[in-house]
Amino acid sequence: MSLEMLKTVCAAEENVLRAKLHAQDKARESIDEVHRVGRGDVASTLARAEAEIAHLMRATDQKATEEAKELASTTANKLATMRARAERRLDDAAQLIVERIVNN
Repeated sequence: MSLEMLKTVCAAEENVLRAKLHAQDKARESIDEVHRVGRGDVASTLARAEAEIAHLMRATDQKATEEAKELASTTANKLATMRARAERRLDDAAQLIVERIVNN
């Protein structure tokens, strides 16, 4: 093999080695970029999820408060009705007692 051919083969091997190292560097950079973007996506998704949870919690609290007020109002109305009925019955009961005592 001539010296010139040997130099050509060595140069080609060096070029291949440099290309391989360059490709490895690019691959590492690409992997780092994907990780960086992935972490950003995860952080963004987590922030959106937390915001949505906070919104849902506020909406749920508001609905629970409204339902509690409605229930309290309904209960107060029922209580007033029962109290009025009881007061009427109390008057009737007092009158019945008076009649029995007077008639005996």
